[in-house]
Amino acid sequence: MTEQLIQPKDIIQQLTLIFVAIIFVVIVVMVGLYLHQISDPYINQVLSLTGNMERGQAMFEINCAGCHGLQGNGMVGPSLRHIKKHKSTLGLIRQVTSGQTPPMPKFQPNPQEMSDLLSYLETL
Repeated sequence: MTEQLIQPKDIIQQLTLIFVAIIFVVIVVMVGLYLHQISDPYINQVLSLTGNMERGQAMFEINCAGCHGLQGNGMVGPSLRHIKKHKSTLGLIRQVTSGQTPPMPKFQPNPQEMSDLLSYLETL
């Protein structure tokens, strides 16, 4: 009886299949989360409004600048400069309202205030 050796190409094929399966699961979960978020009435209302950058700046200075700095350069909290390169609008709304990233507190601006804040964040 001869033992068969596992060939490197067999290992590569199995790892490739596992990798593809993991990517597929991640995509399905992300699409599900995205669809859930866009069905949220609060998010839909925020996205339907036009934000006012000046009001958003005032809101930022009152509520956010203590940790993120007056210019959004970061202090206790991370820099928010060019935040749109790192977070989607949905991600920003979730970040602000969820309270899931301590020490950032849960913050519940009304939809217009959130739209205003998003408008200001886009200018950083």
